[in-house]
Amino acid sequence: MDIKSKIGNKIRKLRHQRDLSQEQFANLCGLDRTYIAGIEQGKRNVSIVNLEKIAKAFEISLSKLFKDL
Repeated sequence: MDIKSKIGNKIRKLRHQRDLSQEQFANLCGLDRTYIAGIEQGKRNVSIVNLEKIAKAFEISLSKLFKDL
């Protein structure tokens, strides 16, 4: 599994744990729902800036987002 898929799976898992839809989560991040979908599917090469937005929306550090990849 490549890194984009690993990150996408981790984000999907964290989002499901918080019982958030892609739309709700995208709004928390300030990103588009289709962009979040692309990340979760491993189709997007996510910038570090957007990874920071995602981590902040989850209220976790970037290191925790990358843990166990």
